[in-house]
Amino acid sequence: MIKFLLFCCPKLNIIDENIELLIKTAYRNMKKLVVLGMGVCLVLAFASCKSSESAYKKAYEKAKQQELAEPQVEAPVEVTPVVAAPVTTTKVADTSGVRQEKVTVVSGNEGLKDYSIVAGSFGVKANAEGLKDWLDGQGYHSTIAFNADKAMYRVIVNSFADKAAAAEARDAFKAKYPNRSDFQGAWLLYRVY
Repeated sequence: MIKFLLFCCPKLNIIDENIELLIKTAYRNMKKLVVLGMGVCLVLAFASCKSSESAYKKAYEKAKQQELAEPQVEAPVEVTPVVAAPVTTTKVADTSGVRQEKVTVVSGNEGLKDYSIVAGSFGVKANAEGLKDWLDGQGYHSTIAFNADKAMYRVIVNSFADKAAAAEARDAFKAKYPNRSDFQGAWLLYRVY
């Protein structure tokens, strides 16, 4: 119907073209206004975020005046000589980190001595074997012992006849691996038969 009217009245066609031109022009102007408005908003945002130098200067001056206004009083300090007390050394038996357990050897060195260094305890045998393999790769001859009462697999790094040698070796083991938090919890096992 509209095409028929346009065909019959060419003046309507001119009006339609003018309306279309007006719409396109208005659309372009609207796009320009939106871009201009966004630009103004950005400029205002950056301008409002800028800290004023005068505010800092005023705060600095105020703090400086308060500092100068406070009276500075220094109290005399008495110095007393320090007398060194005689040092006495007492050998304390190291009982920290020693546990008594009845264990049976599952894999590794069969000849466990009285004191052993335990590097890890696991409820799953596969995890204990993984640590044993890693320790063997590091040059240790490790052993896995099972505590039936607690159902735990103990991974033993080394075994000693006396407690002092075992404690020294445990400390050396911890010092060798300072970044391994699991090895920092290494403890001594006294084997009960």
